Amino acid sequence: MRSTGPTPRPLTLDPTPAARTARRRRARGETATAWAFISPAVLVILGLGVVPLLWSLLLSFRADDLVTPGRWVGLDNYHALSKDPAFRTAVKNTLIYAGVYVPLSLAGGLALALALNRRIRLVGLYRTLVFVPFVVSATAQGVLFSFIFDPEFGVANALLHHIGVSSQGFLSDPGQALYVLLLISLWSGIGFCVIVYLAALQDVPAELVESARLDGANRAQVLRHVTLPSLTPVTVFLVLWQFIIALQVFDLVYVTTKGGPLGATTVIVYFVWEQAFQNFTAGYGAAAAYVLAVGLVAAAVVLRLYRRHRERTGSTPVPGAGVVRPEGAGR
Repeated sequence: MRSTGPTPRPLTLDPTPAARTARRRRARGETATAWAFISPAVLVILGLGVVPLLWSLLLSFRADDLVTPGRWVGLDNYHALSKDPAFRTAVKNTLIYAGVYVPLSLAGGLALALALNRRIRLVGLYRTLVFVPFVVSATAQGVLFSFIFDPEFGVANALLHHIGVSSQGFLSDPGQALYVLLLISLWSGIGFCVIVYLAALQDVPAELVESARLDGANRAQVLRHVTLPSLTPVTVFLVLWQFIIALQVFDLVYVTTKGGPLGATTVIVYFVWEQAFQNFTAGYGAAAAYVLAVGLVAAAVVLRLYRRHRERTGSTPVPGAGVVRPEGAGR
């Protein structure tokens, strides 16, 4: 019987001092070369990301107009925000906007994606037409729809008059302005959801769909028990993405209503801009911006915890699971 012992290690020669010196010099040269390549990106990130972030955080604890010397006020800016009715209105408008925009954009995007995920004639053209509004800048959208919804000369009121409906105020009506902005945002925002959902639908396992159909599931049951569970990770991403977009809406408001009429469309980001660059209370505006940042982080954390919970409870669809089997269906 062959005895087993330790495997002999190959004999190597220790590197000479000159070789060690050359190796260290080569390593230093490679490190310097690597830093030379990444330093521009590092400087951009520091200059446009980290430094402004820290500076604005310090600014939120100061009374500062960015012109004259400021002073440290601690949490006074945050305390004043809690009692500011204008800020409460901005928060309310932002939450209404996000609460309507997010579910409608996802529902509309999913519906169009399902409709365009079939072999129909000119489907490529239809997909392009759906996505084109998304690439149009918010400034261009604002200018275009300002003409369309003009109370006196707009196309929208002309069409309403043609069908016998009285003229509407649209963007000049405090009760309608925010919802008109929502319609404009949905016109462009749905296209992004359509493209993402279309890509995700290509990855839905065909064997799951086929198994469900063999078990007697109809289209609605396949959608509910197979397609939608497979789209859960994408849906979580889109909820977070669209929620962030909704909380950061600014340019459309600035171009169309400038927060009016009577503050009906003042959102948080516009409130921050107004405080910093119109009222010259930059510290107060920075505090409002960090309240928004906390809200964004909280939303991301909630969605992350929800996704972990779904993963732990095993939400992966099982072929035929939960599918109602009609009587007489073959097994």
